[in-house]
Amino acid sequence: MSQAVPVLLLKEGTSRTVGRDAQRANIMAVKVIAEAVKSSLGPMGMDKMLVSSFGDVTITNDGATILKEMDIQHPAAKMMVEVAKAQDSEVGDGTTTAVVLTGELLKNAEELLEQDVHATVIMDGYRKAMNKALELLDEISKPVNPLDKEILKKCALTTLSGKAAVASAKELLAELSVEAVLQVAREVDGKYVVDVDDVKVEKKRGESLTETQLIRGLVIDKEVVHPGMPKRVEKAKIALLECPLEIEKTEMTAKIRITSPEQMKAFLDEEIKMLKNMVDKIASVGANVVLCEKGIDDAAQHFLAKKGILAARRIKHSDMEKLAKATGGRTVTSIDDLKPSDLGEAELVEERKIADEKMIFVEGCKNPRALSILVRGSSDMMIKEAERSMHDALCVVRNVVQEPKIVAGGGAVEVELALRLKDWARSLAGREQLAALKFAEALEAIPSILAENSGLDPIDIMVKLRAEHEKGFFSAGINVKEGKVADMYELNVIEPTLVKKQVVKSATEAALMILKIDDVIAASALKKEEKEKKEGGPRFSEF
Repeated sequence: MSQAVPVLLLKEGTSRTVGRDAQRANIMAVKVIAEAVKSSLGPMGMDKMLVSSFGDVTITNDGATILKEMDIQHPAAKMMVEVAKAQDSEVGDGTTTAVVLTGELLKNAEELLEQDVHATVIMDGYRKAMNKALELLDEISKPVNPLDKEILKKCALTTLSGKAAVASAKELLAELSVEAVLQVAREVDGKYVVDVDDVKVEKKRGESLTETQLIRGLVIDKEVVHPGMPKRVEKAKIALLECPLEIEKTEMTAKIRITSPEQMKAFLDEEIKMLKNMVDKIASVGANVVLCEKGIDDAAQHFLAKKGILAARRIKHSDMEKLAKATGGRTVTSIDDLKPSDLGEAELVEERKIADEKMIFVEGCKNPRALSILVRGSSDMMIKEAERSMHDALCVVRNVVQEPKIVAGGGAVEVELALRLKDWARSLAGREQLAALKFAEALEAIPSILAENSGLDPIDIMVKLRAEHEKGFFSAGINVKEGKVADMYELNVIEPTLVKKQVVKSATEAALMILKIDDVIAASALKKEEKEKKEGGPRFSEF
């Protein structure tokens, strides 16, 4: 009998995990990530100190930031980073909740896998439960007026209450975020549209968090280019230039033969004359401030200073777009095309010294479609956390303005959803019912973790919460400060429905994606000698 010859399909050193082992390994990786971030959930959540390989320290309890800064290797765990990023970019809040819920969904799915329920059945059950949960969220949401400042401020305060670093100034930050979002909101077909990027958050160390201010215009991290220029211009008429105030070099290579000093002088005089004409053109349309995306020649600076025009150069393209929105001006790509109607307007353009650095403030714009928030703080770490908190607050306010529906916070909405999903699950046939029930259980883990992080007994709290919700009090949640169950609407703990919907979608989709994997094939790492050969010899650090 001939001996069987082994058939090698994969390269030597490649590792492969199949079936239940692959699922177990992936679920374990996600559970570890969820475990790492769950202690930072809620207003009493703890902060994480993350130290990079360069020694940079970040202190935060923002789920997206924690996962971004962690150097994660496992492929399934990397998916969690993507979930947090998607949640952050979509609605700007609820990142920790989304990651924790993914972990819980997979933990519950693992229990079903152990009972020989097929992954496909679990996935179908989870998918149906997700759709039902989104439907129920619309049912239990409370419609609000999208321009109601009080409601918007309460939503902003709810998200800021989880940020210990900004506790001293959360009222101020909430007010600023509401004012900023309502200023840049535009009505399109009866609905409001808000682009959070229209609110520029500029940060500078110094003063304290309570000195954070809203500027009805823009703050530019640049200084006036010439010492002879005015540092303050009232009733500013602003020319926004995307072209350089310099003599441009020709596209083709050309030689100019100069044979006498007179010719040289004539050549230079012509350059200066061209620059003077550019400045004269700017002055003739009535501009007294020039903000330029490109460079400004020394001679042009001199002529601008003589005319009493304030100028700044090399301004970022994104800032130029915001300046056009804020001042009502139009960015011009050719000085010849500049007209008085292209000029933007502001009450005041002034160079100020902030924390040893000069900045230009464009203030008092009539109806700015873009504006700035200048965040101050005693340390770099404090300012960075304040900036992240500000971003979350702006996003939450935007969510309510765009979809004016709110739900009760403090774990109330999760308990209510779980209760209704359990009733609905009984209508499902077969093993899908088990998956739908596990989905409901996973939702209940959120208030349980909230109670745990607040130093309360999660079992006692969950029993009380379920009892209240069964009586019909669907806004009953955890009052983490007093350690008891209370009406969240009365305590002003409210969250946008949009955030909760995105949490359910992100977490379910991530869980389904990981459940679908039954085979992990990892390519072998190159041997050191092969790697060096590919990269062209050893690196300096290895000598």
